[in-house]
Amino acid sequence: MTNEGTVEAFRRAEELLAQRRPLEALQVLEPVVDVAPDKPSVQLLLGRAYYFSAQLRRAERAFLRVLEIDPSDHYARLVLGRTLQRQGRLNEARAQLRLAATMYPDPAYQEALGEINAHIAVRSS
Repeated sequence: MTNEGTVEAFRRAEELLAQRRPLEALQVLEPVVDVAPDKPSVQLLLGRAYYFSAQLRRAERAFLRVLEIDPSDHYARLVLGRTLQRQGRLNEARAQLRLAATMYPDPAYQEALGEINAHIAVRSS
């Protein structure tokens, strides 16, 4: 696959994901992952496609791969936290969401952290 073809496939996978077609996005993204497995943007898109197709363990692995490459990626921490939350791993999710909210004090990140704290509080009462 040429560099141009890789970029085109990546953009097509983004479009498919935006259209809520994650399984098709995964198919289009497969050759991109083969060519550029260590690109954080590729792993993030791969993780999001897995997340939206409920392949949560695979999503977790993709987000962890991004964090291996770039531990300061706050968005990868946010989506990893959400992925862990969907798996019921609330304490692990809270740790990732807390880091994400500290790194990037955005209201959406604070809201995600508040949500997980509420879930944990309900579970422990």
